[in-house]
Amino acid sequence: MINYFNPNNTLQIINKIQKLVFALFVIVLMLGLIEALILSPEDYKQSDSVRIMYVHVPSAWISLGIFSVISILSFGVFIFKNKNFSLITKSLAPSGFVFSIIALVTGSIWGKPTWGTWWAWDARITSMLLLSIFYLLFILSWRITTDSDKAQRISSFIAIIGLINIPVIKFSVEWWNTLHQPASVNILEETTIHSSMLTPLIIMTAAFALFSLLIFLMKYNTELLKIKNKGLNRL
Repeated sequence: MINYFNPNNTLQIINKIQKLVFALFVIVLMLGLIEALILSPEDYKQSDSVRIMYVHVPSAWISLGIFSVISILSFGVFIFKNKNFSLITKSLAPSGFVFSIIALVTGSIWGKPTWGTWWAWDARITSMLLLSIFYLLFILSWRITTDSDKAQRISSFIAIIGLINIPVIKFSVEWWNTLHQPASVNILEETTIHSSMLTPLIIMTAAFALFSLLIFLMKYNTELLKIKNKGLNRL
């Protein structure tokens, strides 16, 4: 059932969902910006510069989450020979790559007044840079390779290898002496960040997730249209 689906039916569903996702994104983004720029307090050390956190942290979370999904689906490509999985990963990669770059750039801007430098070969920064490189290699494998089956195998292999880097990013502050502080937001442990800052952080993360979903739906829609134009009714 997963291997064979009708692109026409999927296109109809995507067209309906896109408008809803866009509306939700605008609403959540507006709420997030109000919370982050107006209601959220200044940091006693970093003053207003701490507000870049509401872009930097969600971008990093989203880029990590997307690559994790891509890697898991890539296992499915090899195990189940499922072309739809590769179509999904191909559509997810662009937004994940953009968010990884945003995380690096905003981290550099945020780090300058705090660390006194735009860039340091810190373990987390370096592993985040590697994530962007894996994203880039994944995207290029589809751009350069004309054979779709070969591109599917190469991109999946890159994603699976890149999965090793995900725990390195997550636990780098615990494994090595880094410039980054330990995580302030924890699922299994007590969160150390104040609720006045946690609330806009969560809302902005939700907004970025909705934006990623919107970009994915648009890209996935484009890929399905290519299949439809080739006269194929199923994968």
